Amino acid sequence: MQQTFAGKIVLVTGAAKGIGRAASRAFAREGAQLVLTDKESAPGNAVAEELRAEGAQLFFLQADVTDPAQVHRLFATILDVCGRLDCAFNNAGIIGPIATAATMSEDEWDAVLAINLKSVFLCMKEELRIMIPAGRGAIVNTASIAGLVGSQVSPAYSASKHGVVGLTKTAALQHAKSGIRVNAVCPGGTYTSIAPDLLEEGSVARAHVAAMHPMGRGAEPEEVAAAALWLCSDAASFVTGHALAVDGGKTAE
Repeated sequence: MQQTFAGKIVLVTGAAKGIGRAASRAFAREGAQLVLTDKESAPGNAVAEELRAEGAQLFFLQADVTDPAQVHRLFATILDVCGRLDCAFNNAGIIGPIATAATMSEDEWDAVLAINLKSVFLCMKEELRIMIPAGRGAIVNTASIAGLVGSQVSPAYSASKHGVVGLTKTAALQHAKSGIRVNAVCPGGTYTSIAPDLLEEGSVARAHVAAMHPMGRGAEPEEVAAAALWLCSDAASFVTGHALAVDGGKTAE
């Protein structure tokens, strides 16, 4: 069977856990040469070693993608080692504290906006600088259904994810004639360690996530990863500026 990403250089941020880890594994299965990055070096290296043992071609670089200097070094290394970048999955993100606009501190707000929105901007800036001269490329950003509708969880999280959707659509329009596609994947509640008890069968959090969705369950990370892979693939060659909800029907309510 032909591998969808054979010979392509693919970057995944937030690659150590959850959706990022699932996407890294899926891209590897499809033949991509991977560049993985995460703020946490130990779990990031662990994922890299797992995939290398399965035959994947990749390297892992620890980086804080909210730091412009570290982001610049990351992409300089990508160019030095790989010479180009074909696809990027800007996935790093956090929920942050559950709060209201009246109770959230400025520091809490800044932390969520930095990792969820600023990091996407910083990475996209470097990705586009590589892809524009090449005349091709695909970028997928992780937003959320909280970027499509309001959320009672956190004003910062919802604002940051609305920002990701807006940034995605604007970049898609600006570079539509440059051979570069920019899309977003918008997960509903997903069973990841972003909230530790989501991984525990029978937990209150897991039951709450299941009850949120018309399908009666949350998403597995692999299901969100599959959507990101499709958006990066040539099968989505006429799709750009789209925010794809992967939410078990939640936003259809």
